[in-house]
Amino acid sequence: MKPSISNSDTVTASSLRGDILFAFSLAVALYAAWKVREVLTLLYISALFAVVLTPVVSSVMRLRIRRWHPSRVMAILMLMLGLLLLAAIFLLLTLPPLVRDVTSFLQDFPRRSALIADHLRGVPLLRKVKVAAIVTRLQQYLTQDAGYFLYSLSTWADKLLDILTAIVLTVYFMIEGEQVYGWFISLVPPMRRQRLDTTLQRASIRMERWLLGQFMLMLILAVTSGIVLALLHVRYALALAVLLGVSNIIPVVGALVTGSLALLAAAMDSWAKVASVFVFGIVYAQIESAYLTPRIMRTSVNLTGTAVIVALLLGVSFAGVAGAMVAVPTAVLVAVLVEEYVTHAPERDPPA
Repeated sequence: MKPSISNSDTVTASSLRGDILFAFSLAVALYAAWKVREVLTLLYISALFAVVLTPVVSSVMRLRIRRWHPSRVMAILMLMLGLLLLAAIFLLLTLPPLVRDVTSFLQDFPRRSALIADHLRGVPLLRKVKVAAIVTRLQQYLTQDAGYFLYSLSTWADKLLDILTAIVLTVYFMIEGEQVYGWFISLVPPMRRQRLDTTLQRASIRMERWLLGQFMLMLILAVTSGIVLALLHVRYALALAVLLGVSNIIPVVGALVTGSLALLAAAMDSWAKVASVFVFGIVYAQIESAYLTPRIMRTSVNLTGTAVIVALLLGVSFAGVAGAMVAVPTAVLVAVLVEEYVTHAPERDPPA
C-alpha cells in the first residue's frame, strides 16, 4: 500500500521550490546588475540630479512675462542653456591667461629650478641634500607627465562622453519624471504603495533643502574667497573663487582640491601669499565646520558630520567624483528609508 501524501507536504514542497527559484532569480539579477553596474550607476546619478534640479525647474516655470510662462520643456531648456552660457563665459575668461602662464612656466622652468636650487643650498638643514638631483628628477617627471597626458586623451574622451550621457539622461528624467516615478510606484503592491510614496516625497523635500543649503554654502565660500584672493592680488582670483564655490557642492573634498589650486596660483608670486591663502583656508574651514554647516545643513537634512564623511568616502570609492557629488543626497534618501522602515516600522506598518 502506497503512503498517502498530505496537503501539508505538498505545500511544503511547493514552498521549497518557490524559495529555491527566488534565490536563483535573485542571484542571477545581482550578477546581471554587477555586470552592468557602470550603466546602473550612470542612471542612478542622472535620476538623482533630476530630483535635485526639479525644484529649480519649477521655479523657472513660475516666471511670468505678461501672459506667457515657460512650459516644463522650455524651463529645462532655459536652465541648461543658462548653465552652458555661464560655463562658456568662465572658460573664455580663464583659459587663455591660464594656458599662457602655464606655457611660460614650463618654458622658464629650467631657469627657475636653478634659482630654487641655489636658494635651497643656503638653508642649513638642506646643505647635504642633493638638490640638483631632485631638480633633474622633477624635470623628468614633467616630461613624463606631458607624455602621459597625451596618452590619456582617449580616457578623457570616454569620461566626457559619460558626462554628456548623464546630462542627456538628466534632461529626460526631468521631462518624464512623473511618468517614470508613477511606473516605479506601480511595481509596489497596492497596500504598501501609499506608504512608499509618502516616504519618497519626504526624502525629496529633504533633498530640496539640501540643495538650498548647499547653494548657500557655495555662495558664501565663493564671495569670501573672491574678496580675500582679490585683496591679496592672487592671480585668477575671480576664476578661483568661482571654482571654490562650485566645487563646494562636494563637501570637504571639493574645496580642498580647489584650494590647492589657489595655493599654486599664490606660489607663482610669493611665499607670503601662499601663507596668507593657507591661513584663510584653515580659518574658513573652522568657521564652516563649527558654525555654517551646523546652522545651514543639519537643520535642513538632519545628518551628522560623521554621516556626511562616511557617505563621501563610500561615494568616492564607488563612483569617483560623480559618486561624491551625489553622496549626501543618497545619504538623505537612505536615512529617510531607514527611519520609516526600520526605526518606526512597528508603529507604521499597515494592518494585516
